[in-house]
Amino acid sequence: MTDPGGLVIVDKPAGWTSHDVVARIRKLAGTRRVGHAGTLDPMATGVLVVGVEKATRLLGYLALTQKEYTGTIRLGQTTDSDDADGAVLSRVPATGVTEAELRRAVDDLTGDILQVPPGVSAIKVGGQRSYRLARAGAAPELTARLVTVSVFAVGEIRRDGDVVDVDVDVTCSSGTYIRALARDVGAALGVGGHLTALRRTRVGPYRLGQARTLEQLAERLELTPLAEAAAAAFPRRDLTPDEAQLIGHGGRLPAVGTGPDPVAAFGPDGSLIALLTEEDGRARSLAVFAATPTAGS
Repeated sequence: MTDPGGLVIVDKPAGWTSHDVVARIRKLAGTRRVGHAGTLDPMATGVLVVGVEKATRLLGYLALTQKEYTGTIRLGQTTDSDDADGAVLSRVPATGVTEAELRRAVDDLTGDILQVPPGVSAIKVGGQRSYRLARAGAAPELTARLVTVSVFAVGEIRRDGDVVDVDVDVTCSSGTYIRALARDVGAALGVGGHLTALRRTRVGPYRLGQARTLEQLAERLELTPLAEAAAAAFPRRDLTPDEAQLIGHGGRLPAVGTGPDPVAAFGPDGSLIALLTEEDGRARSLAVFAATPTAGS
């Protein structure tokens, strides 16, 4: 594999960590320069965006985009990880929970909300991962963070003995934990809850229909080229030859009103030159992907 690389849209299988997937793609691509945008828990399946070679530099910006999930919340049980991979901590019969009460609890967790991440998570506390502290018996008190849950929709509701399983669809901002939503719905209803299934169906512009299984990728490694990936994920700005040369060498351009969010800047030949942001009337590069030769070189 040689530069510039590209993106691989993986349908992550259950039981694999995101790092496991990266390790597999490294072998298939023949390079160690591989990373991913937005971690999926081992239990979860679905869209995992993996960058190869120069495309790894897009990942931090792709990770900030909106995401969509389908999942199942089990009411009546809590676990130490807020999902089915954890040990059950409590059981409270959920037979008395009505659909109206459930929908009110879900509505209260829709919009801009303050969410406390799960204790078993990859968030760093004092330089250590929260899940390592939790497993060592020193679970940290994590600070609530503002996240946006644009859609939190209730689907099928199934009652089985003392538990109630609820299928949900969620559209949310980066940094939102679906297992924390399950935990908080259960807490609001007084019966506890955790996540028993989760499938990510979209990361930014990349949807499940574009994803390939690891078995398919082993037969044929399909990469979305760098320029195509950037064009799909970010607004576009086309540069003149002089502008491309200036930005490619760290210069700045006049703003055109795109604002502070990343914009993909392309040269006259269609190559990705940089990601740009605007501030104080000027556009500057967030990441440069192609430096054009200077005149006379």
